[in-house]
Amino acid sequence: MAMDALSFQEYICSLDSTTLPRILRICSGVYFQGSVYEISGNECCLSTGDLLKVTAVELLKVVCEDMETGQTTELPPTFKGLFQPAPAPGPSPASRGPFPEGRRQRGLTLHQVLGRRERWPQPLLCPTISPHALLLRPIYEVHAIMHLRRDVVKVPSTLEVEVEDVTEAARHTRFARPLLLSEVLAMEDALPARAQVLDAPAGPAVFGSTWERRLRRGQRLLLHGRSRAWRVLASAPGTGRHFLLSSAYRGRFRQRPRQFAGVRELAAALQPGRRLRVVTTRDCEGRGRDVPPLGVGDRLEARGLRGNGPGARLLCRRLSGGQQEEEEEEEEEGEELLLPLDLGGGFVEEACDSKKYGLAELLERRALPCEVRVAAPDPALERDALGSLPALRLQARLDQPFLVGSFCEEPGEGFEIPPRWLDFSLLLSEEPVRPPAPCTRRSRVEELTETFYYRLLAQLPGGAAPPPPRPPKPAQAGTGPGERHPSAPRPPPPSARPAPPLPALPRPASPSPCRRRGPPGDAGTESSSAEHDYETVDGNIQKTIRKMQAIFPF
Repeated sequence: MAMDALSFQEYICSLDSTTLPRILRICSGVYFQGSVYEISGNECCLSTGDLLKVTAVELLKVVCEDMETGQTTELPPTFKGLFQPAPAPGPSPASRGPFPEGRRQRGLTLHQVLGRRERWPQPLLCPTISPHALLLRPIYEVHAIMHLRRDVVKVPSTLEVEVEDVTEAARHTRFARPLLLSEVLAMEDALPARAQVLDAPAGPAVFGSTWERRLRRGQRLLLHGRSRAWRVLASAPGTGRHFLLSSAYRGRFRQRPRQFAGVRELAAALQPGRRLRVVTTRDCEGRGRDVPPLGVGDRLEARGLRGNGPGARLLCRRLSGGQQEEEEEEEEEGEELLLPLDLGGGFVEEACDSKKYGLAELLERRALPCEVRVAAPDPALERDALGSLPALRLQARLDQPFLVGSFCEEPGEGFEIPPRWLDFSLLLSEEPVRPPAPCTRRSRVEELTETFYYRLLAQLPGGAAPPPPRPPKPAQAGTGPGERHPSAPRPPPPSARPAPPLPALPRPASPSPCRRRGPPGDAGTESSSAEHDYETVDGNIQKTIRKMQAIFPF
């Protein structure tokens, strides 16, 4: 049966903690009809009619007031002084007050006094504090559960509201506790389940998909279970677009040759047990006897590092003959070179493989990052966003956990949510859910927002460079060199721009310090004829040119 309304302080001071939990209803007071009160650093809305399920009461302090001077002192819960009853004016009977006869002489501790709730407040004496009569006012911290609150609410007993105890009438009331999606991830046994979104995801958007924008308060979801797929982070060079590919993606890829700007990048790309063959795309001067010059079209096979520290060098073999001949005769002799890591130049990987690979097979053959092109789009997708891209750079494999979900009105149109990136609060329904039909369509390719892509890239091992700078703002017409006139045509968008040109092939009469040579036996003289100053393109160089053209099939 509900009791009469009391102030919150009165109720808590008279509460027997052995009867917890108790359910209280907010009746009236200062905090009513949606008033906001800051509790434990968080705003808590208390409305008339709200229920509190009190689970624990903890003594914070006791305010001790001197009845003669009005001075107050705060006593901690660990106060060691003993209390005696203050003498009442006029004659009074002797077992009066909160003290049993046996303890009248030695007194009671602070907790013993507060424990006799039915006999106080009463004036008390404590020589440790004052010679005058004292009044004690305890202040408690009340731990309670509220409907649709994630955490336990900690309410001070001095909260100026009136409450009534409705424990018996509301004993079977369910206090629904919201969950974060990341918490649901660990509750796989409770799935599938229906849920309702309580708060939309905070922070900038992760995906460019429409389903993320539909995650708003009140949206009903069907959570199917945990996804077993892994992902690959990817970007499309020159377009500003970034993607997350699921291992369920069924498109086919062709490899693209990697390019290296110098020996250091070449050494960093070496993988144990895998050979790396490249073609030089730029002439490079030598360094005396130890480092011979490299010319456009030279074929090198990088083998491994020699030495440590600043003196480390990359062991390479300069190959001769065609690529097919090298593949048939693996142990063919060649000139060995020790190239310093700070040597510049340009190199492109020999990759004439025209085979099409699935995503898992590709990752077994190539170390990430690597560049590929989608040779055959995923047949299960109505529109594969990757199929029209000239190149795709696969950055890293991610094993981030995902949850498979769908909207209740579209149970077969599935999507996969990463709770650690896209967390929000929701309320699970207790209604039993029959096993739903499997999602026939899931997000195998998700386009990422640029902000989230660079944030994610920076979290990968080794970090990453910051995002590219923003393009300059349009300037006033005629204010400086290089500015576009308002009437001039605008440049095409990144997606419409042509791919960067391939490295230039050697020209027959292009002077090069690496190719200069004089007549045999006359090293100290120079010929006045251009025909003898530089080497002409012979049959071998023509073969090299055709070979390099075959390397760049894209």
